[in-house]
Amino acid sequence: MTEPHLDALSAQFAAIEAKLDAGVAAAERDATRKEIVGLFRTLEQGIAELSETVAAMTALKDDVKRLVDKFKAQQAEAATNHPEFSGEKPVVHADHIGASTFIEKGWSRLSLGDYEAAEAALKRALELSPNDPQSEALLGWAQMLQEHYDEALMNFQKVLMRQPSNALARINVGYICLKKRIFGEAIEHLSKAIRLDNDKKATLYAHFYLGLVYLEREMFEDAQTFFRKTLALGPNLIEAYYELGRAHWYNGERDEAKQAWATGHATNKFNPWGKRCAEVLQTVEAGGEPPRAP
Repeated sequence: MTEPHLDALSAQFAAIEAKLDAGVAAAERDATRKEIVGLFRTLEQGIAELSETVAAMTALKDDVKRLVDKFKAQQAEAATNHPEFSGEKPVVHADHIGASTFIEKGWSRLSLGDYEAAEAALKRALELSPNDPQSEALLGWAQMLQEHYDEALMNFQKVLMRQPSNALARINVGYICLKKRIFGEAIEHLSKAIRLDNDKKATLYAHFYLGLVYLEREMFEDAQTFFRKTLALGPNLIEAYYELGRAHWYNGERDEAKQAWATGHATNKFNPWGKRCAEVLQTVEAGGEPPRAP
């Protein structure tokens, strides 16, 4: 039912109501009754059609979610090292100011990869409920995944001021510092996350990002140490094999580099990083060089 159609039905309702308020003559009662019944039936039919439309749109929405999953799988072919959003669905309570609605919307949009909409929703949540660490953390994710690093850093630092043991926020600060080449601060935050050791995923990625920090600083043996620790904690984090290979290669250890890439590909040849391991192995065996950047 379109808005103009609804407006016409509302006008018809108002006209009938005005007629009843003025008093309906006996001769017009049957016609008025039929007019009321007709309006009711039209609305009933419209509601039924709308229900069918809503059901169809709900089913289509579920289908779109599957498209998002397919897109994320294909996007992984880009094989970037940025953190993948995996925050737990927030536990929020109904509130009279409505912030919880925007927190849930922000989380949902983040999960779908709609980072711009997530950022807008979470900013609204913070307008309604300032200084909420949950909203700030989610907003930090939305900004970081858009590579708005300065804004994201500010929000994660706010979270850490209130929740110093929030290991996921801490590794995200470490990652952002890595991207901004603030290596000393990156090492500080990532090392702290390892010492906290209160979140398995955070501990895993803290080791991995420390490996990347030392690789960027051309401290290749330290990088190798952290990539090996990463693989001990998470053998399926194939990107660690790829980076371990680069750390060996640029340290002059060509055979060890090839072995790392061969192992990475053999571990999961369908993984984007497993494929990249195979590609770089083929490149160096043909006399080429692995890329300096991931």
